[in-house]
Amino acid sequence: MDQDILFRVIIVGDTGVGKSCILLRFSENTFNEQHNVTIGVEFGSKQIEIGTTSVKLQIWDTAGQESFRSITRSFYRRADGVLLVYDATARHTFENCKYWLEEIRQNAASDVVIYLVGNQIDLITSGGENREVTQEEAAEFSKQNNLAGFRETSARHGTNVHEAFTEFCSILFNRWKEHKDVQVIERPKIDLRPEVKPKKKRRC
Repeated sequence: MDQDILFRVIIVGDTGVGKSCILLRFSENTFNEQHNVTIGVEFGSKQIEIGTTSVKLQIWDTAGQESFRSITRSFYRRADGVLLVYDATARHTFENCKYWLEEIRQNAASDVVIYLVGNQIDLITSGGENREVTQEEAAEFSKQNNLAGFRETSARHGTNVHEAFTEFCSILFNRWKEHKDVQVIERPKIDLRPEVKPKKKRRC
């Protein structure tokens, strides 16, 4: 029987760090200069081959604004992995990663895989004067918080985006081989809708 291994992934981080652009670059290999701010949640998907195994990523790009947190929290519980994104030229987005980690760990499964991404390295000048987060301190942050990995990317140029997702997916796949705790689905029946609890019937 032809099967896919399905992993549900969400992308989180402050507004303006390039979450939607990372998703678009990975899923369609394009970049939209005029991409609007995400309202609520956007969806994308991509299939990756890990060795001889076909892995399907179901990716949810979440809004960074506080006003949408109640919406995005509902996606944490079903996530197998989380991409935590900051802007390498905006230190406050990196510093806020600790708050995003609290949000993830309060709402997601205890064994969710978290991968750190420092985006927008294309904005760093040749002399590096406007770099506000070094690779070393981001790697140290990842290590101290037991994250699965870390990589810098440029969604604009496509730098390291595919590599980050491939490494992230490999980590998820290796965990699956060890624990067999993600859903295996038959193609092409894939339910892309978020879980909705049935309404209780009222008695007349």
